[in-house]
Amino acid sequence: MEVKERTGVKYIYEFSEGSAKMRDLLGGKGANLAEMWRIGLPVPPGFIITTEGCREYQREGSKWLDSIWPDVVEAMRRLEKATGKTFGGGDNPLLVSVRSGAPVSMPGMMDTILNLGLNDETVKALAIASGDERFAYDSYRRFIQMFSNVVLGISSERFESILSDAKKKLSLQYDNQIPASAWKDIISAFKEVVKEETGNPFPMDPWVQLKQAIEAVFKSWNTKRAITYRRINNISDDLGTAVNVVTMVFGNLGDDCGTGVCFTRDPSTGEKGLYGEFLTNAQGEDVVAGIRTPQPISDLKKVMPEIYDELLKVADLLERHYKDMQDIEFTVEKGKLYILQTRNGKRTAKASVKIAADMAEEGLIDERTAVSRVTPYQVEQLLHPQVDQDADLKELAKGLPASPGAAVGKVVFEADEAEELGEAGEAVILVRPETTPDDIHGLYRAQGILTSRGGMTSHAAVVARGMGKPCVAGCESIVIDLEKEQFVAGDVVVKKGDVITIDGTRGLVFLGHAPLVQPSFDEDFKKLLDMADKCAKLEVWANADTPEDARRAREFGAKGIGLCRTEHMFMQPERLPIMQEMVVARTREERVKALDKLEVMQKEDFVGIFEAMDGLPVTIRLLDPPLHEFLPKKADLLSRLEELKKEGKGDSEEAREILSVLARVDALHEANPMLGFRGCRLGIVYPEIYEMQVRAIFEAACDVIEKGKVVKAKVMMPLVGTEEEMRRLKELTDKVADEIMKKRKKEFSYEVGSMVEVPRAAVASDEVAKHAEFFSFGTNDLTQTTFGYSRDDAEGKFLAEYIRLGVLPDNPFHTLDRKGVGRLMAIAVEEAKKVREDIELGICGEHGGDPMSIAFCHSIGLDYVSCSPFRVPVARLSAAHAALNLLK
Repeated sequence: MEVKERTGVKYIYEFSEGSAKMRDLLGGKGANLAEMWRIGLPVPPGFIITTEGCREYQREGSKWLDSIWPDVVEAMRRLEKATGKTFGGGDNPLLVSVRSGAPVSMPGMMDTILNLGLNDETVKALAIASGDERFAYDSYRRFIQMFSNVVLGISSERFESILSDAKKKLSLQYDNQIPASAWKDIISAFKEVVKEETGNPFPMDPWVQLKQAIEAVFKSWNTKRAITYRRINNISDDLGTAVNVVTMVFGNLGDDCGTGVCFTRDPSTGEKGLYGEFLTNAQGEDVVAGIRTPQPISDLKKVMPEIYDELLKVADLLERHYKDMQDIEFTVEKGKLYILQTRNGKRTAKASVKIAADMAEEGLIDERTAVSRVTPYQVEQLLHPQVDQDADLKELAKGLPASPGAAVGKVVFEADEAEELGEAGEAVILVRPETTPDDIHGLYRAQGILTSRGGMTSHAAVVARGMGKPCVAGCESIVIDLEKEQFVAGDVVVKKGDVITIDGTRGLVFLGHAPLVQPSFDEDFKKLLDMADKCAKLEVWANADTPEDARRAREFGAKGIGLCRTEHMFMQPERLPIMQEMVVARTREERVKALDKLEVMQKEDFVGIFEAMDGLPVTIRLLDPPLHEFLPKKADLLSRLEELKKEGKGDSEEAREILSVLARVDALHEANPMLGFRGCRLGIVYPEIYEMQVRAIFEAACDVIEKGKVVKAKVMMPLVGTEEEMRRLKELTDKVADEIMKKRKKEFSYEVGSMVEVPRAAVASDEVAKHAEFFSFGTNDLTQTTFGYSRDDAEGKFLAEYIRLGVLPDNPFHTLDRKGVGRLMAIAVEEAKKVREDIELGICGEHGGDPMSIAFCHSIGLDYVSCSPFRVPVARLSAAHAALNLLK
């Protein structure tokens, strides 16, 4: 009685009964074997035990396998009939391979067992049937070695040691040079290892071998490496693996035999054409085991021209059938080609882009499919140099992956030195406990930045991302000694001038010069991103603070600027003293005097940005950070005052000025600056500051309009929490705009909106929207104020442990917290649209470049996301994937 009749479930399928659509049931390998059989390719006969069988085995164990065993036997009898061979005996023994095959690719889950069915008797029959005793005993030893490792759990090193000694004794280099007589001795030694390791002889009954091999496949689903792989790749534990039992074909029967692996396109570059390797007179694992050096697949044309031509046709057929680049395993037995497996080939990020773009151009796939073939994470890899994953490196320390990419350089500890060496053409990594606006010149010249303190929004992190430089921040495992100009990581001391490599994508620091893989932004990439824009509903804008940033953003395809942080314009060395002059001013008159100087600089910046973004919107956020950030450090002031006293100048003009600045520093000191005197609060208490900035914006707009360019200015008020704050600031902006229009005799359009970064603004968005024409969610601060976390402190102290313990699923500063922050955003969208139906909605926090956060923004109906220029391509593809429901 069949199992289907006994249980109502069919667990065993012949290849002729399956298809590619049955991947969930038959696993990837099984479904592809069945599909190739269905379309008439030369596939050796076989059958599949389903993934449902694996799930049953996990529930019931060996007794379930016992219950379906009669059907396994029946399936083997059908194989015997199809091949004219006998399993476990006869003059022409049937041998099979047994391999796992999950519905999704899980590399390395379980090695294939080849030549199953051999024993001391069938090996003799195989020798006679093949006419090659050496081949038969070579196949037998391979089977014992594989079975013992995969099924019995004996380390392969035990067998490799015996094999190595035998070759040395015989003065031979390769396994295929070993004669039959020597193989017999090696097999005897292998059997002794099995007896010694397990206490039992190697199983001679082929049916026992088959049952144990099938059981090993099911058990492999829950091995440590399989579980780890599923965790890393978010694969469900409930999928299970199928078992593929396939008739053996032999590539090691002589020079008219062989085996190989080929791709229908180059998996590194994406170039069209057969790419791969083969070996004559070899079995499948020889190609990847490194025992012999394979030949490039192109040489097959010389060795077996007819087989090469047939393989070309098969490759083309498979690629057109599956509409993707294929990874094909094949064997040639006595001049006949067999296809053992096909699957969508693994490829580099660069190859993914080229293959997708080319296949769309060839008409093999449509544009939506092409866009779906490249992930946002692959795009991230293409935009920055990356550390070569295959390099042998000494990892020194791990911090936060604050800005992606990799850089190599000499260690320096001072910004001045970084600038000096950088200008001289030396590659340097600036290493600091933390950076400040004073370090900007050094950051600009350094290849990358490493800090021992600070988080993902620290000064170093934000500036590095804006500049497109790699940064590892908050690397608390390094101890920096600025006096000695060195840092210590574990027992390694790294001195000034030593070379290190930082990997800002993974947050790693390496000793020495690591090889880097350079970024690629070619025509294929541009084509793919243009396709992505057609699929997306969300526009992608950029965070840009300078004309250079704006130009770069536009080159990367940004459709506007969603955040221009005006405070960053004051961090340049020549401007910082004037900003400090404004901050320490004691009267309005003194403050206005400094503001007049700053206005000239601000206007110059805005002219450059408006010109670069001709016709595209530019959202300018008015001054936001706490004023004390622009002040000299109190410790430095006290130190200088002490020096003056020692020199007898304690009553000098310089000393009196320092005392005045110290008083201002104390006056501006705040217990919690992040929640203190900043943002719109500053503009309301000191309206002259915001008036200066708005004047600079509109004067610049007039200058650019006079040059024949189109300006779309959007003035954004930070940290608004109440309707009255928004009303006053809108009124201030309109008043200055009217004055400029009358003075310049020009009409220009502009919008005034709010940055939503405190919970009250979100829940009371209907009130704020009465006066705000657009909202932009500042999700960095909104996350901080929603959770009550200081980002720098949280990331440096407990967030990593929270994620490790499962208290939080992800870092909420990397991926948007949907339940809390996301809920506030959804409320804000819903309430604001009740008051202003056409209100424009966007996001400008760092989440604007994160694929999963972008998917959420798509789901709540935002109009755009804004991110750093270097993340614009990632965001463009993510927006498309969100619209295609590939990201949810």
